[in-house]
Amino acid sequence: MFSKLCVLGVGLIGGSIAKTARRQGLVKSIVGWGREEDRVNLQTAQQLGVIDAFYLDLADAVHHADIIVIATPVAASEQIFTLLKPYWSRSVVYFDVGSTKVNVVHAAAKVFGSVPENFIPAHPIAGAERSGVSAAVDDLFAHKRIILTPLVNTNTTMLDKIKRFWLHMGATVTLMDAQYHDHVLAATSHFPHLLAFALVNLLGHKDEQSEIFAYAAGGFKDFTRIASSDPSMWEAICFANKQEIIALIEQFQAELTTMQQMLLDDDHQQFFTTLTYANQARQRFLTQVEITMSKSQTFQVQPGGKLVGDARVPGDKSMSHRSIMLGALADGVTHVTGFLEAEDALATLQAFRDMGVEIEGPTEGKVTIYGVGKHGLQAPKAPLYLGNSGTSMRLLSGLLAGQSFDSVLTGDASLSGRPMKRVTDPLARMGAEIQTTENGTAPLVITGKAGQLQAIDYVMPIASAQVKSCLLLAGMYAQGETRVTEPAPTRDHTERMLTGFSYAVERTGSTAVISSDGRLTAMDIDVPSDISSAAFFLVGASIAPGSDVVLRHVGINPTRTGVIDILRLMGANIEVLNVKDVGGEPVADLHVVYSPLTGIDIPEDLVPLAIDEFPVLFVAAACASGQTRLSGAEELRVKESDRIQVMADGLQMLGADAQPTPDGMIINGGKLAGGVVNSHGDHRIAMAFSIAALRAEGMITIHDCTNVNTSFPEFKELAKSLGLLLECIDAQG
Repeated sequence: MFSKLCVLGVGLIGGSIAKTARRQGLVKSIVGWGREEDRVNLQTAQQLGVIDAFYLDLADAVHHADIIVIATPVAASEQIFTLLKPYWSRSVVYFDVGSTKVNVVHAAAKVFGSVPENFIPAHPIAGAERSGVSAAVDDLFAHKRIILTPLVNTNTTMLDKIKRFWLHMGATVTLMDAQYHDHVLAATSHFPHLLAFALVNLLGHKDEQSEIFAYAAGGFKDFTRIASSDPSMWEAICFANKQEIIALIEQFQAELTTMQQMLLDDDHQQFFTTLTYANQARQRFLTQVEITMSKSQTFQVQPGGKLVGDARVPGDKSMSHRSIMLGALADGVTHVTGFLEAEDALATLQAFRDMGVEIEGPTEGKVTIYGVGKHGLQAPKAPLYLGNSGTSMRLLSGLLAGQSFDSVLTGDASLSGRPMKRVTDPLARMGAEIQTTENGTAPLVITGKAGQLQAIDYVMPIASAQVKSCLLLAGMYAQGETRVTEPAPTRDHTERMLTGFSYAVERTGSTAVISSDGRLTAMDIDVPSDISSAAFFLVGASIAPGSDVVLRHVGINPTRTGVIDILRLMGANIEVLNVKDVGGEPVADLHVVYSPLTGIDIPEDLVPLAIDEFPVLFVAAACASGQTRLSGAEELRVKESDRIQVMADGLQMLGADAQPTPDGMIINGGKLAGGVVNSHGDHRIAMAFSIAALRAEGMITIHDCTNVNTSFPEFKELAKSLGLLLECIDAQG
């Protein structure tokens, strides 16, 4: 990728960058730079093969370098930029590795007048107890996160180069605002280091310190391990980010005072609740780390086979989200059964725990929510992390806009790239104050406007249940009647569930009306099986000869049954049996057997009713005889991926005639070959191509399937139990 890498400061991080870049073949030569007092360290680096040569003269070091890393202490940033200024080249990519970013950006702006467009502030979240070049390793960044904090004027070509450089180094790349970076790192790294130093300092000064340390167990060693870090480095970091750290010290002092008072008052229950919350929060952190840093999964599905059996797919994701939201705002205790224990719904559950709601479970799909009332939510202590869940982020943005506290909504890389202006723009018309990135994406910084939201009459330009639900939830806190009109029917779980919680929602034609004059009363909710999850097996059984499947207790809300209607129009044999009403939602058993399919022009009025099911419906179309045409589905381009383009690309890789259009696709049915496709991290696309193997002539390999866990963690085992020849392997070996 580069000819010459110059490392300014060849220590643990700079040395590890050099060693990894060499091992990965990313550069042809590597040189180091330092001052006279660094000569011995630089000689060691050369002897160890970390660098090819070193220089004490900066002009010689940077000569002909096309990538330069600033790995010196953050306190020296301004001085380093001053030294570099006479030799700065617009054709060279520069980046730093400092643990703080705002001070580095300010230093660059001070020296150059404005931050150069070819300087990319960066921070690898990696380290070790030992420091110096002798501690450098060539796998320090494997499966670690690298945060880049580009500015508005950052050169996008060079930003892309640095992103690819770090990806080849084995890291996961995240883009973040510099100030937000310093806020997050103060809480997760800088302040914890300070605590460790403080505790060891406290105990080390006690007269009986020898005895104390003699009896210290593993917990003390684990907690204080980071106090072994380089003191000079942490002095520089703490002073560079002192405002954020001081704020955390004040919050922590208040937390300790509260726990001290619990002990003085013998308040066992509250003390236990505090410990339990912390225990659950840490477990969520460990789970999140495991998901984030896990190696990407690949599905390999052998061709052929058929689906036979009787199964119940997991609970409806849309209803699981809403059961937590409305149960938390209700007066009384809400009991939920059939809750979907997948990452998206669990992200919503944890968000409300973070806002002071006591929630038990989930245990085997059972959740108990102790509602705090419509105005009982508390300010979260940190940004609410919502993983990959667009439903959580969009609905919560409406709900939180009317609260008395401020909040921040964040998510993973996929969610952080999805458009949020479709909700923030109409919310702004209601008086909400929500900041996004320049691209209208997360993180969302929400200023609570309790009592200040104004009702609006909003006609949605595009049918979207998430936008409608967001505005209805905001309407619960707005003055007047909020009216939301949709251009075509979308899922109405929010309206139905609000009614079930005794909150009035008026429906007139295509318009839903809500006001702030209401309260929610707790209820019991039985979440039916998710028709979006059932859709994969409806299509699989329809396209594979000899298939015969019964899917139990599936929600057949009329705003969700587009997939059944479309498949029936194509000739599918699907029976709806044992229809009943459960908590205001219709459910039934679905019996599907193989039947040859024929291509159709999909009616546009069915598109919003099957918007999430189109990835697998595209597979059905590819296996049908004749042509299938879809239009009016531009919404698919802004889902977890551009589902039109990604599905078209994948189907073409498998030999299908699939032509994308701006708002849909034209598919001429025929044979599917085997091949390799990429889901681009989209769970529904990964599962759709798995089903395609039932009619393929060769094995289908699907990369980047980890996010299947976000909506349907049981998919792999359930699919195999019904007859799909699927194997899940580690993509890296």
